[in-house]
Amino acid sequence: MQHNFTTPSDTLSSHAADGSEDTLAARRRRLKFRANHRGTFETDILIGGFVEDTADSLSATELADMEAILEMPDPDLTDWLFGRLPLPEEKATPMLRRMVEACRAKCGK
Repeated sequence: MQHNFTTPSDTLSSHAADGSEDTLAARRRRLKFRANHRGTFETDILIGGFVEDTADSLSATELADMEAILEMPDPDLTDWLFGRLPLPEEKATPMLRRMVEACRAKCGK
């Protein structure tokens, strides 16, 4: 029996291959919505604000990086963004570093 469900990783890999403007625009809209509806007020503001400021200029590869960041747990992201914990090197992608720097600057850290 075949199912019509996809996992987040299936979706990410299929989106990364398609760089058409219509697809990129749809991914940007979806990314903005997800970033502003994470479930915790702090991450909604920090991540949502960063995504709102940057999403329209992100390339397909950068969108895939941002989509992967949004798969990370809120408690980890919040600790890194507020500077309560250092960003682990194994998680420190260029996009996540950029987000951390922007959020810490916004928070005055």
